[in-house]
Amino acid sequence: MLDPRTAEGSGVSSGRREGPDPPGPKPSGKGEPAVKSVAVVGASGAVGEVMVRLLEERKFPVGSIKFLASERSLGKSVKFRGEAHPIQLLTADAFRGVDIVLSSTPGSISKEFSPLAAKAGAVVVDNSSAFRMDPDVPLVVPEVNPGDVAGHKGIIANPNCSTIQMVVALKPLHDALRIRRVIVSTYQSVSGAGQKGMDELRAQVRAEVEGRPAPRPAKFAHPIAFNCVPQIDDFLPDGYTKEEMKMVHETRKIMGDASILVSPTCVRVPVLYSHSESILVETERPITPAIARDLWAYAPGLKVVDDPSQLAYPMPAPARGEDHVFVGRIRQDLGNPHALLFWCVGDNLRKGAALNAVQIAEELLKLDPVGA
Repeated sequence: MLDPRTAEGSGVSSGRREGPDPPGPKPSGKGEPAVKSVAVVGASGAVGEVMVRLLEERKFPVGSIKFLASERSLGKSVKFRGEAHPIQLLTADAFRGVDIVLSSTPGSISKEFSPLAAKAGAVVVDNSSAFRMDPDVPLVVPEVNPGDVAGHKGIIANPNCSTIQMVVALKPLHDALRIRRVIVSTYQSVSGAGQKGMDELRAQVRAEVEGRPAPRPAKFAHPIAFNCVPQIDDFLPDGYTKEEMKMVHETRKIMGDASILVSPTCVRVPVLYSHSESILVETERPITPAIARDLWAYAPGLKVVDDPSQLAYPMPAPARGEDHVFVGRIRQDLGNPHALLFWCVGDNLRKGAALNAVQIAEELLKLDPVGA
């Protein structure tokens, strides 16, 4: 039996650097994390709304909070801890006095405003793709590489939703057995495309049920109702999509191992919430379902649901609203003792986005010894 607490490490860098402390929140010196001034950018979006709920649920030490968005959201308000807060306009001056920024905006907006927030002294946890592959910006999944948070220079990138849930499952296997290759097919819900994606699915389903012509697709390349679309984001010259290449590059960066081969196919499916993934992993050392279960038993943020006799396996609907990544359908490759197949499901708006960002913010609170 392999115990991940004693197995050889994967060589993932802790990300800690010597030198001046990075900008950002510091503990209060009273044995508890100091209350923080927090700004949520994109608070009216699908991910932003979940971020707000998680700050409440997880009792993040918020002293003051503001909600920032574009002019389209002005006049709206966000309820936080029983109090309504008007949404404020996103400007460079809005970050004065802010310690932590949780941002969920398009990449172009983040490229403009995240550096301004960092310059103002805040630490930005950015959910866009703008800075993920920047060598000076940590790309963090707290169950995998929490130490990399300490290497930040004012911006920390939140990975792609499909990458996050996969690396949570891969990390224990890689530490103990060293992963050589991953073949993954994703079944990604429409909420990954935001509120407009969910609205488009609902409208098309309603029209189909009522016997009316379905509205033309706008968010997706083809009708999504009762359909699967094997394209997420734009195609690249080599035939892969941008979404697929995110999984390749982000996995290697988060895991700290550029030698891992990743072969992805990303598919949009007519499900509202939660992403699912069919994964085949090849390892240097032999792997069996029993070994994988033993390793996953210790894994933070992960639950095994795998009892075929009771028809128990992860599914997207039950995963909605859950913080864990779920794995099941665990089985040996039929011809390779170094390969294992499994099914992986997670709530893309929570662990795949908002929860991971809030967990990164929680890691910021640990950078210095509490009470020092």
